[in-house]
Amino acid sequence: MLVLNVGAAGRPPGTADSLVEWSQYRRLADLPVEAMRAHFVRHVYDRHSHDAYLFGVTEQGVQAFRCRGSTRASAAGMVMAFNPDDPHDGHAAARGGFTYAMLHVGTDLVADILADAQGKRVGLPLFTEPVVDDRALAGRLRRLNALLLDGATRLEAQELVMGAVLAMVERYASHPVAAPMPGGSGAPSRVRDLLHDRLADDLSADDLARAVGLSRFQLYRQFRERYGVPPSAYLRQVRLREARRRLVAGAAIAEVAFATGFADQSHLTRWFRRTYGITPRVYQQGGSVPA
Repeated sequence: MLVLNVGAAGRPPGTADSLVEWSQYRRLADLPVEAMRAHFVRHVYDRHSHDAYLFGVTEQGVQAFRCRGSTRASAAGMVMAFNPDDPHDGHAAARGGFTYAMLHVGTDLVADILADAQGKRVGLPLFTEPVVDDRALAGRLRRLNALLLDGATRLEAQELVMGAVLAMVERYASHPVAAPMPGGSGAPSRVRDLLHDRLADDLSADDLARAVGLSRFQLYRQFRERYGVPPSAYLRQVRLREARRRLVAGAAIAEVAFATGFADQSHLTRWFRRTYGITPRVYQQGGSVPA
């Protein structure tokens, strides 16, 4: 488990000074699961999304974020649930900042857990509300996050994550969907594929518009309606996700920056922290403890 002290070097999490920002992070070696706990006062998350489910709880303070077309607020004891590719941002909504714990769970693992529980393959769940007030479930997620950060055994991690996923789905998921949310047909999906295929290229709005036979404005509007962010922001997410995969594989940070279309290492680091709350180095080292 890695602890990153952002605001004041050497100050551990739990310090009485509520203005000190800190992050804890662990990536499990044998499961597509990441656990993070952090306290932020000034840090502002850039609008982004993940290719995994996010289940979290606000422990102290209030955090505000935009998601699915409106502004949301999560106060102490509230539970958050983000679907894969749900664009959102985040910042402190009260003096003193906020403390939260977040669990990232890969879509394949969620599908496997549901198939095992129901005896058959089902679609992926869809969470319609990104914030719910459920103190019992919040306590369960807090305990799970603490155990994972503290070094739960492989068996413990598997059991705890399975229980949390099933509890979240049973209480708050609506109908399952047959496939991951993004995709479909039409110009936005073709542009999406192009951004994935050419993530390191310096693409222009004209390049994208010509590829699908639309004007720049038409493409911008249709893409944003489909995916919640403009093509430039989506491309940055594609690059960051590829950077995460390369960092896990052990590639040097500077090499990762070049391979994923960032100007240099500092450029990657700046966007990585704005998006995920930790630096590429902390992320790369955070999987050193096996599940």
